[in-house]
Amino acid sequence: MNKKSVAFWGVFFLVFFLDLITKYLAETLLLDRTVSVIPNFFDLTLVWNKGAAFGMLAEAPEYVRKFILVGSSIVAIIVSVVYFLKSKDKLSNLEIISLALIGGGSLGNLYDRFFLGQVRDFLDFYIKDHHWPAFNIADASITVGIGLFIFYELHLKKRSIINN
Repeated sequence: MNKKSVAFWGVFFLVFFLDLITKYLAETLLLDRTVSVIPNFFDLTLVWNKGAAFGMLAEAPEYVRKFILVGSSIVAIIVSVVYFLKSKDKLSNLEIISLALIGGGSLGNLYDRFFLGQVRDFLDFYIKDHHWPAFNIADASITVGIGLFIFYELHLKKRSIINN
């Protein structure tokens, strides 16, 4: 196995296992309480999310919600893995890491949706009464992975083409 494969699969499964461990800890340690980590800014609080980001689709019929959310997680995993496998020799390290973050995070949320019917969120950032929706390690990994991939495609890729 080459370095790019080790990096991809290492990050992919690190994100997945870190997500599962932190969700398990949040579920068992927080129960029905909130722990203030940084007062008036960051709490740990367990939130069960049946929908997608910002609670979207939470009120949709269960079969629609499961089809869309489970389906989109499966598609994200397949696309990130297949894209990596077909293009690994041409991909930059940043692209490999971003694909692994997206795939591993998607697998973490897929696990929750498939086995629990909803996702465990627990990271709660806010200023006064203005809360960012609670999220988890998988959500953060997917967001960072997408951001890195877009940044590379829009800014760094052009520079590497010009320099070559």
